[in-house]
Amino acid sequence: MKKETNNTAREIVARMLHTPAELHVREAGEGEAQSRTITGYAILFNTLSAPLWADDEEEAREVIAPEAITKELLDGCDIKMTMFHDRQLILARSNNGAGTLTYTVDERGVAFSFDAPNTADGDKALELVRRGDISGCSFAFRTHYYDRAYVERSVERKDGKTLITYTVRSILGVYDFTLAADPAYPDTNCETEARELVSHLREQDKPEGKRPSEKMREQVQEMRRAASRPI
Repeated sequence: MKKETNNTAREIVARMLHTPAELHVREAGEGEAQSRTITGYAILFNTLSAPLWADDEEEAREVIAPEAITKELLDGCDIKMTMFHDRQLILARSNNGAGTLTYTVDERGVAFSFDAPNTADGDKALELVRRGDISGCSFAFRTHYYDRAYVERSVERKDGKTLITYTVRSILGVYDFTLAADPAYPDTNCETEARELVSHLREQDKPEGKRPSEKMREQVQEMRRAASRPI
């Protein structure tokens, strides 16, 4: 595996992972008005993500380690609870630990709770969660993805296939929870970053013999320059 330069290792990468955890609308007590409180898990620890990539030879997934996220970290973030990856559809918010979005960190992950606002978006969120149409929550975070002190890489062989796991052990910040039915990316920028990340990681994981050396690249460039010179 190619050794990272200091500049690459310190690069901050934005990621979004989907948590397929069940959401609930809290039941109202006897004689109480219908509840508008939505609860669930935004982050699950030690749970394999959907594949970053997968083919006949190898498969790569991500895992969030428990030590990556603490309440102290979250209390220093501005976290918006949105819907459908749309940051204009704000349902709740926690800014530096205060606001309409509350959360706790336990051995399973990060649980959240908020009262859906009395708006069209709040009513829609309640109905979709009650019906089970929204099956989970995605969360967005930033980390030094290429620094192995932040993201650890492990490899194992199983049934003739290479299984690669990237375990996120340290996170710089969390800035978005979103109610979502699938792990779609929230915007073009995040999708582009994800594609660049996958491309970079797959290049790293190629055997050394499959990567052209710097000397070979220089030779090819010199041949191209020579071919373009006038005779």
